Amino acid sequence: MSENNSIKNKWVKFLIYATVTILPWVIIFAVSKYLEKRNEPSEYIKIVNYEKKEHKSPVDHGEFEELQKEFKTPMEVTEACVSCHNKRHTEIMSNAHWTWDRERVREDGETVLSGKRNVINNFCIATNTNTWKCTSCHIGFGYKDNEFDFSDYTKVDCMVCHDLTGAYEKEPLGSGFPADERQAYSDKTYFPPNYNYIAANVGSPDVENCGKCHFFGGGGDNVKHGDLSSDLYHPDKKMDVHMDVGEDGNGMTCIDCHKTENHEMLGKLYSLSSSDEGRLMCTECHEGAVHQNNTLNRHSNKIACQTCHIPEYAKGVPTKMVWDWSTTGRVNEDGSFIKEHDSLGNVTYKSQKGSFKWATHVTPDYVWFNGTGENTVYGDIIQDTTQILKINKLNGSYDDPKAQIIPVKIHRGKQIFDPVNKMLIVPHVYGHDNTAYGVGLDWDLAAKKGMKEAGLPYSGKYSFIETEMYWPLNHMVSPNEDALKCIDCHSKDGRLASLEGFYMPGRDQSSILDMLGIGLIFAAIGGVFIHGGIRFTKR
Repeated sequence: MSENNSIKNKWVKFLIYATVTILPWVIIFAVSKYLEKRNEPSEYIKIVNYEKKEHKSPVDHGEFEELQKEFKTPMEVTEACVSCHNKRHTEIMSNAHWTWDRERVREDGETVLSGKRNVINNFCIATNTNTWKCTSCHIGFGYKDNEFDFSDYTKVDCMVCHDLTGAYEKEPLGSGFPADERQAYSDKTYFPPNYNYIAANVGSPDVENCGKCHFFGGGGDNVKHGDLSSDLYHPDKKMDVHMDVGEDGNGMTCIDCHKTENHEMLGKLYSLSSSDEGRLMCTECHEGAVHQNNTLNRHSNKIACQTCHIPEYAKGVPTKMVWDWSTTGRVNEDGSFIKEHDSLGNVTYKSQKGSFKWATHVTPDYVWFNGTGENTVYGDIIQDTTQILKINKLNGSYDDPKAQIIPVKIHRGKQIFDPVNKMLIVPHVYGHDNTAYGVGLDWDLAAKKGMKEAGLPYSGKYSFIETEMYWPLNHMVSPNEDALKCIDCHSKDGRLASLEGFYMPGRDQSSILDMLGIGLIFAAIGGVFIHGGIRFTKR
């Protein structure tokens, strides 16, 4: 009996030792899983400063005597608007929607003009000599060349932003004018607008007004930004949690975030801005500690909201990821231009424009950004023509107290440059004669015409250089349940694997420290078992 009790006591002691050894690890595992679950996005997000509202005008413009007369030109409509909305045109004529440029001071102290009129991109390259085509998205009439009079208020187009009928459209090649007769372009026909009907039905801009230009930048739907496409005209919650038009959706429009005062709008296009001003932040509405979990709140010191809440872009309409101008010039045997498509109908090659690559549901790239940037403008010298040229630069680093990690689309291109003068060429791409590359397929003629118009030297030599352009992502915000999880970044091959200059748990490691730590753990466990085993056998 005493022998049985002795054996029983030994097993009880063994179980106690085993429990003391193993239980802490079980507790640690359980706590880590709890914290992991707790760190997942919460259904609760604090939203302030927003309430649904109608954007329709509070007055019936159709009752105004000034709008009863028959309008024959769009400029007459503008004059009628200005007769009541006194001085509003002066506000428009001082902002970038009208001027297409801004003065910016670079890091080296140089003052440059930075805007659509003078910044080079790696899509259609530049507005120079191609203005009459690009300005179908200018808020004016008749901006077809450098002779446009920016002081003529009758050229301001009020209807393009304030029409609520959906019937007003600019002609694609009309230098900002609507069609004055029936015009067919590709698969769409344009008709002269009914100016009286439109003028009587105006109000604050809606998504349709903004989207006509901003969704189609770069020459097509979602070509340029990646997070701005026709999908946002009537999005569901999965597409954009703010603009969701469902029964229980927020139904927000562009101007609910891009608030405007005296026609100056919050939210500068970062890829074209070089100073940290006029930015639009999530904290305009989401204030303070927006998450229930303080660990997530602390992340916002270095991580922008968009980084976690925009896990992918181009959720519907594909976005252009690559544009290679160097492959242009291939034609059919009869000399006609080639146009090729992929299985989804996306254009992958055109004789006049080169090769394209498209993608949907794209995982963003990530960079540090402090709100300031640099852009390549006409005449900038390329310091190293053997490297990929970053055609715009977003400033920031881990050591910068103002910088945060943001998601971006990187558009990659290959475009014409002057290897002698070491500058990007602004070619004459669109036109009606052989000097336009889209007509004559002659890069030398297009370079001569474009550089002369820009007042820049051209050596007579040209080549092609690879470029990258960074486009910050701010739209197509996903619902909480689709936001990134901890493991998406805190892992060796996570989303932030390419960002350097700081230590991230789960991503970064030292083999020596790892081996030392593992060794200590096993030594501790072994010591416990050895100690327990000795005591067990001696009792």
